[in-house]
Amino acid sequence: MTTPIDYVHGYSAHETRRLGDQADTLAALLHSGTAYPAGSKVLEVGCGVGAQTVHLVTGSPEAHFAAVDISATSLSQARARVRAHAPDAHVSWHQANLFELPFPDAEFDHLFVCFVLEHLAAPRQALTALRRVLRPGGTLTVIEGDHGSAFFHPDSAHAHAAIDCQIRLQSTAGGNALLGRQLHPLVTGAGYQDVVVRPRTVYADGSRPTLVNGFTRNTFIAMIESVREDALAGGLTTPTDWDRGIRDLHRTATDDGTFHYTFFKALAVNPPAG
Repeated sequence: MTTPIDYVHGYSAHETRRLGDQADTLAALLHSGTAYPAGSKVLEVGCGVGAQTVHLVTGSPEAHFAAVDISATSLSQARARVRAHAPDAHVSWHQANLFELPFPDAEFDHLFVCFVLEHLAAPRQALTALRRVLRPGGTLTVIEGDHGSAFFHPDSAHAHAAIDCQIRLQSTAGGNALLGRQLHPLVTGAGYQDVVVRPRTVYADGSRPTLVNGFTRNTFIAMIESVREDALAGGLTTPTDWDRGIRDLHRTATDDGTFHYTFFKALAVNPPAG
């Protein structure tokens, strides 16, 4: 059996808040163009704490969703989040490994996979396995980030080094924080057709305070800050260099700073069998 790697960001209350901030701040950017017809059956793979689920069900209120995650704690949080924000949503909840999904073949019309593949040791095999539960002609939507796409002003070698610590830690755990740039060959290699990948760019400056707070500070910098102890324990940096890098990252969120990051969104179709 192939299993996911440990979630590098952990399962703390801080991480739950960060995921919520990210989903809410980027909802229009990431979910634009994603809407499912009434009565269609949609599987969200790796729903986590339900941060994206809320926006999925809100955008497609008449669709029927199944949300899967390997963590029982995350599923409990997801259920509570959706109940609070979308109490009339049609959602069933399932604890399962995505390589051993408890659904019949061709059960779903659509699959939605967001910020999951980067945490898997075998992302292409995961996409291939998911085809079993997607009907022929059904659609796949995948969204991933790419930490190599982060650039900012004022530029700082120390800030880039702090980001690199997170990238290296995720790689050591078997994941890939640079996966966004690989989506097209990954999805194509897993056997899907009509694959289209497009960038979804976040740009934040002093004229966009919502993005500065919701993304630069509360999503991206908060994510990098969370790996401090692991980076130090692994000898990837020193306390002095780390603290300088984090200070410089926060400098990009001031009135005369700027921050840029790119997500990648893939759409594809499951071809007929044979």
